[in-house]
Amino acid sequence: MKDPGMLSLRDPYVRTSVALTVGLLVLTALVGFVVLPYAQGEMKFAGMWDVICRAAGLPRDAAPTSTQAATAPTSKVVLTAATLTRPDPEAIGRGATLAQRCAMCHGPTGISRADVPNLAGQFGAAVYKQLQDFQSGARVNAVMSPFAANLSDQDMVDLAAYYASLPRLPAYHPEPQRQPTRIVVYGAPTRGIAPCGACHGSLDTKTGSPWLEGQSAAYLKAQLEALASGHRHNDINAQMRNIARAMTPREIDEAARYYAAQPVETVNAAP
Repeated sequence: MKDPGMLSLRDPYVRTSVALTVGLLVLTALVGFVVLPYAQGEMKFAGMWDVICRAAGLPRDAAPTSTQAATAPTSKVVLTAATLTRPDPEAIGRGATLAQRCAMCHGPTGISRADVPNLAGQFGAAVYKQLQDFQSGARVNAVMSPFAANLSDQDMVDLAAYYASLPRLPAYHPEPQRQPTRIVVYGAPTRGIAPCGACHGSLDTKTGSPWLEGQSAAYLKAQLEALASGHRHNDINAQMRNIARAMTPREIDEAARYYAAQPVETVNAAP
C-alpha cells in the first residue's frame, strides 16, 4: 500500500491547518481591505470595489465629472529636464521689463500680498508651462488668460527666466517639535498619494511642478479644490487631479497652511 505522505489532505491535521490558514487569509483581507477603510469616517466611497481599490493604494477613477470637463482642453506642453535651466542675462533683462505689467498682482519683486502666486524664485519651467496653458485655454483665469493671449513664446521664456532669477521665500516651519503634516511629509500610500515634497522641491523636483513654499494658503487650497472637482485640468496625465480627489478636505487645508507658513516679519516686509 502506498504511503500517502506527511502532507496528504487525508491527514486530519493537514486539513485543519489548511482550513485555518485559508480562514486567516480571508479574515485578514476583510479587515484590511473592507473594515479598516470603512472605519475612516472622513472617507467617502462609491461602493465595495472603490473601498478595495483605495485600500490597495489605487486612486479612484479620474474620469471627468461632466461632459464639459471631458471635452475641455488639457496641457500640451512638453517639458524636459533641460527646459529653461540656464537662461541668459539678456532673457532675464527682457523678462524684467515685461514683468512690470505683472507687478500689480504678483508684486514688483515677485512677492505678493494678495492671494495670488508668489513668482519670485519659482522654477522657470513651471512659469513657462502655466503661461502656455493660459494661452492655449488648458487653464482659464479671468486675468491671466487675456494677459497670456498676446505673449510670444520668447516672452514666456523671458518672464520665466526673470522670475526664476529672483530670491524666493524660504521654507519656514518653526515648530519641529510638533507632529509634521503627514500628507506633505509622508503622503498617503494606501490612497496613492505621494509626499508633496517628492515633486514640489522639498525632497525632489519634478520638471514643471511649482515650488510651493510661501504661497498663499487661500490660493493653494483653491487650486487643490479646483483640481479635485475637475474645474482645473491642466495637470499632465491628470496626476494632480487624481491626488487632489484622493485627499480629504482636512488634508487639503493642512497642506495649504503648511506651505503658507512664513515669519511675520517676512510677510510684513512684502511690497
